Amino acid sequence: MKDKSIFLHFFYTLLLLLGSSVNIILVVNGSNDNANHKEIYIVYMGAAHSTNASLRNDHTQILNSVLRRNEKALVRNYKHGFSGFAARLSKEEANKIAQKPGVVSVFLDPILKLHTTNSWNFLKHQTPVKINTNANTASNSSTSSNTIIGIFDSGIWPEAASFTDKGIGPIPSRWKGKCMTTNFFNSSNCNKKLIGARYYADDRDSTVRDTIGHGTHVASTAVGVAVTNASYYGLGAGIATGGSPESRLAVYKVCSFFGCSGSTVLAAFDDAIADGVDIISLSLGSPASSRPNLMDDPIAIGAFHAVERGILVVCSAGNDGPNSATVTNDSPWILTVAASSTDRDFQSNIVLDGNKIIKGKAINFSPLSHSPKYPLIDGESAKTSDATPAEARRCHPNSLAGKKVKGKIVVCDGINDIYSTTLKVDMVKREEGVGLIHITNKNWAAISNYGDFPATEISPKDATTILHYINSTSNPLATILPTITVLDYKPAPEVMFFSSRGPATLSKSILKKSKTSYLSNVAIQNNNLKAPITTDSGSIATPYDYGAGEITISRSLQPGLVYETSTIDYLNYLCYIGLDLTTVKIISRTVPRNFSCPKDSSSDHISNINYPSIAISNFNGTKVVNVSRTVTNVGEEKETIYSSVVDAPSGVNVTLTPDKLHFTNGSKTLSYQVIFSSTLTSLKEDLFGSITWSNGKSIVRSPFVLTN
Repeated sequence: MKDKSIFLHFFYTLLLLLGSSVNIILVVNGSNDNANHKEIYIVYMGAAHSTNASLRNDHTQILNSVLRRNEKALVRNYKHGFSGFAARLSKEEANKIAQKPGVVSVFLDPILKLHTTNSWNFLKHQTPVKINTNANTASNSSTSSNTIIGIFDSGIWPEAASFTDKGIGPIPSRWKGKCMTTNFFNSSNCNKKLIGARYYADDRDSTVRDTIGHGTHVASTAVGVAVTNASYYGLGAGIATGGSPESRLAVYKVCSFFGCSGSTVLAAFDDAIADGVDIISLSLGSPASSRPNLMDDPIAIGAFHAVERGILVVCSAGNDGPNSATVTNDSPWILTVAASSTDRDFQSNIVLDGNKIIKGKAINFSPLSHSPKYPLIDGESAKTSDATPAEARRCHPNSLAGKKVKGKIVVCDGINDIYSTTLKVDMVKREEGVGLIHITNKNWAAISNYGDFPATEISPKDATTILHYINSTSNPLATILPTITVLDYKPAPEVMFFSSRGPATLSKSILKKSKTSYLSNVAIQNNNLKAPITTDSGSIATPYDYGAGEITISRSLQPGLVYETSTIDYLNYLCYIGLDLTTVKIISRTVPRNFSCPKDSSSDHISNINYPSIAISNFNGTKVVNVSRTVTNVGEEKETIYSSVVDAPSGVNVTLTPDKLHFTNGSKTLSYQVIFSSTLTSLKEDLFGSITWSNGKSIVRSPFVLTN
């Protein structure tokens, strides 16, 4: 493993932002019954136990054994971090390869999907440690400046000010990557900041350059240098900086307008491992509705081999919330990132006649008068003769009569609607309306931008006030004000509506160590005002919403106790989910000689993986469940005693043995048992609690969840 101090330092940084002779697993899912139809399949063969040349020969021999002579089917080779290849095959050919010795899995190449300046300032307000973000201030941390972060995304726009290399030292000699020359991009676009750039050939988008914007956004948020006077046409003005501005950036373009193919994601993992990155960040994944099995998941496979080599892999949880069990990238070796809000808001308020102000949220540069002089109408009152009241109330296409809308501000109901605000704006503009007020229960962190058209979004509660005003006034008037930036906005943080929720779909016995993300307008998990974190609807958030742990920058650097999740934990996990020892030895390059799968390798034992959280599935009052945890003292005080406090739900008994941990110079690592029992015969809902260890200086809290 690499120097753990590197990862301890950058652990918080990416938060604001997985040959034998026996066939193991056969997973071949084809959608076309035509045996001659060719599609790209991924053939996964576990760890790279041989040399690159030997692996290439192995892959070629396997392909040639099922293909017609001289047929060119190979798409990609994986030979650095793990063994495998991608090839254009028929379903029959894929099935034949799946039977070959040493092949772990064969699966269709999946198409994955891609899932801000104030986030870091918000984090700094949660800590007593002052962090200087002056653009001219250089870090004196050589560890920081030599950390290499690999971003798998849609490429990079190298001219962005966030990627200048002023004041950054020489590129680390251990870096083995490359800066590729492609269309509209060459090696001179790289520098001492942007030290690597790769793309994976797609004839439709053959450049490292970012044609979407997502990759540039993610990269600048993670590692961008401080840029002064940053704003969006005056909004959100200040210093824009990434979480680790002195870190090096390596870009791997795996996504385009057409999606992110799993075979290219695996190729990026293979290259990044060989290139020498320290951290890999991916803000992409499978849709929650089509979550793959572990050995069919390119991200889980690639991440496993990266983590084996000491590389931290950070992935987005997904944007399929707020329903439960929508989290993706939930393999236990991945640090999964959720989304929450910061204390900055962009408000476009509504002024009713009589100067009553209703809070709205959007970005627009409204040209309307600040005086409420524009007629106000609800969508249902502006319906066409052909539209239903419900269609008009929601401002569905072709539901509004132009003569009723012209010159007016229209109120549209968007609660749980399938049509976007943008579509409704276009329709109101077409009918010559002058503004739109959209009612929504989705508190999106990525504020909608409507340019110079006066549009804003309001809550159902505020909508009641506006609709009452319309219905009780003969000549209702209003205006929509241009957007302003609001700082110190409360409540903050909020778990965002769209952020994917737990429990993990791979196993309910894992409570993901997910954190709140930097990808929206976001920050951390509690507000440090002794008030619990909430969802954007105002309800109390649970560990399914925000995962495990609470991030405060200074405390994450001095945590007191840490839970080390080891390679053995991950090997045991593979056993617990049903893989046999032969398979595990093919997959992993670090299996100890004396390792064997536990005798009772059932999913019930997944709870014993040394995670900082605890999840117990199939729990009821008929059995007692015992799990163990091991903690390591990394605090300044080598001789110290940690006492425990348990917060247990009603009807559940939680006992710790021992209930105190006495660390000495000779006992840096200690273990404890957690015994769960209950008087409940069944659980009507999942139950949550926590275990907290404290020595008076450091506080280490572990959430737990019990499911039936």
